[in-house]
Formats: sequence, C-alpha cells, structure tokens
Amino acid sequence: MNWEENVKQKSLWNGEISNLVDKQRVAEKVAKRLKDGDVIGVGSGSTSFLATKVIAKKMKEEKLHITAIPTSYEVKLLCENLGIPTTTLMVQKPNWAYDGADEVTNQNWLVKGRGGAMYKEKLNISASPVTYILVDDSKMVEHICDKFPIPIEVAPEAVNLVRQALMKMGVETVTLRLAKGKDGPVVTEMRKYNIRCSVS
Repeated sequence: MNWEENVKQKSLWNGEISNLVDKQRVAEKVAKRLKDGDVIGVGSGSTSFLATKVIAKKMKEEKLHITAIPTSYEVKLLCENLGIPTTTLMVQKPNWAYDGADEVTNQNWLVKGRGGAMYKEKLNISASPVTYILVDDSKMVEHICDKFPIPIEVAPEAVNLVRQALMKMGVETVTLRLAKGKDGPVVTEMRKYNIRCSVS
C-alpha cells in the first residue's frame, strides 16, 4: 500500500472552473515565461491552478528544473502532486511570481483575498521583482466592490477593533465571512478570520 496515495487527489480543484477557455489561455501565456532554474511564487485560485498544471507539463517535457514557493496548503499539495519541488521565502527569493485577483478596474486597481491566502500572497508579490496577475475578462469591473465585498484578514481577537476602525474610515458594512461546507467563519491560511467590507 502506498502511504501517500490514500489521501492525495489527482486533481485538487473542487468543482467546475468558470470561464475555463479564457483562463486556460492566460495560464498558457504565463507558462511561456518559464526558464530553467526559475524560482516561482505560485499563487492560489482557479487561474493559478491551471497555470501550475501547464508549468508542470512544460517542466517535464523540456526537462526544466524549477522550484515553487506556494501561497497555500492547497497549492503546496498541488505542486507535490505535479512533481514541482517547493521551498519557502525563508530559503529562496522568487525570480517571478503569478497570482490571480478577484476584481480589477481599468485603472489597474485590484482586490485579492477571497481565497483566504492573503498574507502569503502579499509576501510572494512583495518579494518578487516581477508578478503576473492572471485575470480573464470576468474579473474586470468598473469599480471595486462591483461583484464582491473587499476581504480583510484579521486576528479573531481584533475583529471588533478592526470593524470600529473601518467604520471610522467610511466603510459602509463590515461582516464576518461565513464558510460554505463547514459551520462558522472562513479561516485563512494564517488561521485568521476573513471579514468583508463594502464601500460605495
């Protein structure tokens, strides 16, 4: 019996990927940046998931040696399943990174964080000299908050303090984001709460 095969899944995406054709095209475009020896910051989300699969395929076909710095447990497991070695920012600095976004305006303002890996995503982006934000047309909006409230990662003990500070800044509503598929709030990769705020 193979110890690891009991729990690992071949495809780690749960459910259907919306706008699959457009997202696949974006994924293939970013994979063209791949060079032998690259250390890549690997983001979370459906487009990043597709990009990671394309990168793994290219890595094997062209016998490239790359290392990934994943932003979430989900992405780390995906990289392991695809045969991409992983490291951390404690050990290596990325040559470049890629990640998705929840909303992007024509002025290139963007919102991230609905996936719950905000902290590590921000670290990868800050550490990387170049970051590619992978979005298709479905992510483009006229104004931030057109489709989703803005996610904020906050320590559970600070929820009321942060809410009070946000309301003083003119935020209209602040709510605790509840999870789907489990009782209680969304808990981020850093074991913080995910709250949502709306602005006009």
